[in-house]
Amino acid sequence: MTETASKVVLITGASSGIGKAIAEFLQSKNFIVFGTSRNPSNQESSFPLVALDVTKPETIKSAVEEVIASAGKIDVLVNNAGIGITGPIEETPDEEIKKAFNTNYFGPINVIKAVLPEMRRNKEGLIINVTSIAGYMGLPYRGIYSASKGALELTTEAFRMELKDFNIKMTNIAPGDFATNIAAGRYHAPVTEGSPYEKPYGNTLKIMNQHVDEGKDPLLMARAVLKIIREKEPRAHYKVGEPLQKFSIALKRILPDKVYERLLLKHYKL
Repeated sequence: MTETASKVVLITGASSGIGKAIAEFLQSKNFIVFGTSRNPSNQESSFPLVALDVTKPETIKSAVEEVIASAGKIDVLVNNAGIGITGPIEETPDEEIKKAFNTNYFGPINVIKAVLPEMRRNKEGLIINVTSIAGYMGLPYRGIYSASKGALELTTEAFRMELKDFNIKMTNIAPGDFATNIAAGRYHAPVTEGSPYEKPYGNTLKIMNQHVDEGKDPLLMARAVLKIIREKEPRAHYKVGEPLQKFSIALKRILPDKVYERLLLKHYKL
């Protein structure tokens, strides 16, 4: 796909954090940018925000129709909307597990389904799914989050092969820890006094929050997205983050399972 001033980009979850950084950066590069938010009337932005809640299919349909009516097409979809979730799996309520998967997995899939007919009509398109480096490994007290992002990574691999005849490209971009408000917005299972997980989960939660607070500038993600848009044949997977976080994926491929598990336990002081 070639970069032109008329290329239309739809970015879900663009009211803050990584999504907003991507939207503002692409707009500065003369792309026509539409972001989404569950409550756009409550947000201020330099680009149009349309109402969309990825857990409500009817809002996905209306948002995609609104963008097409306004801009005439959708060239690029950045599936960014997502939520965090932490806690011992045993103590995480079923409804919170389902909410995480509805937002991080089923939601993006439904947005993809909504834009594909339009991209097929245009005989080209690019879909970028924002996953997570956590999706490459089962992290302690982030198991549900890892699973939801890992599921999207694998589904993208299958989708790429199913879409090859339509000139529609799809890829994953997996961020590590970035300085955003995700920690404030995610579900935390409470650190319960007397729980068998009280001490290890409490300590791990502090480490996770510290990693986010010390995370990279979201502008790095925005630049990576622009690079992907400019590529003629995007790869299936991209990673953006600290060198150690990206290296951890390579280590998982080559180390015996028990050795890798010990490294994770040491990292989280468990």
